[in-house]
Amino acid sequence: MFAVCVLILVLNALFCVECNPSPVGDVVVERYSTPAACPREVKNGDHVRYHYNVTLLDGKTFDSSHQQGIPKVGLIGEGRLIAGIEKGIVGMCINERRKVTVPSHLAYGAAGAGDVVPPDATLVFDLHLLDLWNNADMVVTKTISTPKDCRRSIMRTDFARYHFNGTLLDGTLFDSSYAREQTHDSLVGEGWLIKGLDEGLLGMCVGEIRTVVIPPFKGYGEKGLGQEVPSQATLIYSILLVDVHNAKDNITVENQVVPESCTRKSVVGDYMRYHYNGTFLNGVTFDTSYQRNTTYNTYIGMGYVITGMDQGLLDVCVGETRRVIIPPHLAYGEQGAGKDIPGSAVLVFDVDIIDFHNPKDNITVEIVSKPEICNETSDANDLIHYHYNCSLMDGTLLFASGNYENHQEALLGADKVIDGLDQGLRGMCVGEKRVVTVPPHLGHGEKGATGVPGSAVLVFELELIDLAKGVPPGYLFVWLGESPQELFDSLDMNKNKEVPEEEFGEFIKLQVAEGKGRMKPGMDPEEIIADMFKNQDRNHDGLITPDELKLKVEEDQEREAAQHTEL
Repeated sequence: MFAVCVLILVLNALFCVECNPSPVGDVVVERYSTPAACPREVKNGDHVRYHYNVTLLDGKTFDSSHQQGIPKVGLIGEGRLIAGIEKGIVGMCINERRKVTVPSHLAYGAAGAGDVVPPDATLVFDLHLLDLWNNADMVVTKTISTPKDCRRSIMRTDFARYHFNGTLLDGTLFDSSYAREQTHDSLVGEGWLIKGLDEGLLGMCVGEIRTVVIPPFKGYGEKGLGQEVPSQATLIYSILLVDVHNAKDNITVENQVVPESCTRKSVVGDYMRYHYNGTFLNGVTFDTSYQRNTTYNTYIGMGYVITGMDQGLLDVCVGETRRVIIPPHLAYGEQGAGKDIPGSAVLVFDVDIIDFHNPKDNITVEIVSKPEICNETSDANDLIHYHYNCSLMDGTLLFASGNYENHQEALLGADKVIDGLDQGLRGMCVGEKRVVTVPPHLGHGEKGATGVPGSAVLVFELELIDLAKGVPPGYLFVWLGESPQELFDSLDMNKNKEVPEEEFGEFIKLQVAEGKGRMKPGMDPEEIIADMFKNQDRNHDGLITPDELKLKVEEDQEREAAQHTEL
């Protein structure tokens, strides 16, 4: 019989949640609105925050927290509330609404309460539970999602940037960084934040989303926060960590890919061309040179770029790729940069080094092959023909002589090619092959040229095809040995004391044929002879006489003497 009674009592206890109303020690509880989920119920020793309306049995309201605009806060099981409320509120869930009918002996009894509550009055409380906590509660964190790669998590003294939604336990939103379109930025563990956030942020990874539940005594406590956070409110933060750094951080270099051949590494003062993608730690891109289809060009180590990038671009090779992670104190600091880079942002640059040079650089020459016999080499004023391939340092082919019908031709020293190429073509033997690297100040400079980027280092693969030795500037013909002592007699083949243009031309051609003289290469021989004759025929009568004939050397000497006399 005792066992049957116990069973009946247990079944009554189980079914009381479903039935309305239900007596609880003479207190009648009617649960008329319950939340779908109830992770926690009120028990003795808990603190609660709730709204209420209190009426007599005739429906007359004599007290209401709604009218006062301030919820009631109380401790359950310590006798600080009327006994009926302490019994009636036990078992409630957050956002539950219930009516609790309290008999007079569990309310104000035979004495009543002044003029408000008559003696022996039964009271009806309409309760709405807003908050619930216990002094033994701790900050509770729950990870919603976390990135696969978490190489660093928040520690004390770190500086964090994060987005958040802050709600009360009943779901009321009291603050949101998303609404402000700006992250919340703060030191962690240094008292800049409420204690619960200081604890709840620890261990988070960039990109992680977590929920942090903070009891009032680790939140804003009795004072609350203005009109947004009431007194003694449990807080729920949904947090997305955007980035984290420490004031002691230096740059970090990762994902280095160094080419097998690296003859030189960058130093302070070099001028560099590189491509980059700039992102935040969460992977969001804020800038990229690839979209502009042009490299970023700058001097390095001299303050032309942010400090962290100045450091990250030192000691690199042409063709190297690397990731440079830069803390904000080595980037744009607390102020950020315009609309694209917020204050205190950690920046990630994936860079590809296209080329670099130093303003003091000269050309570099690498001889690939050279004939065993080399009687003469190219020099200023020589006319040459050559093959070439012109590339950037990354191997991108810009131009090639093979794309044209004829060999490339150049008169060295005549400003027909860029200075660096002119220098690189000198001293070559016919048949020689060499690679010449030309810095931009000896190439096409900062502006570049059609098909050539500005400030580009150029690499020429050269082969000298043939060579015609030249004459000094201002000369059309030079003697390869001593000129005839009696030059006019040699010119005057028929010995009639006058030399017409035809006779003059035959003489010059004979000297070239016999290897005694050389005409200026690259010009029509007949044009050269005509110009030379015209220069000597000083009275323009079509004949050269002994008193008219002078070597150019003699003319230059007379001109210098005349200028000296004038001075």
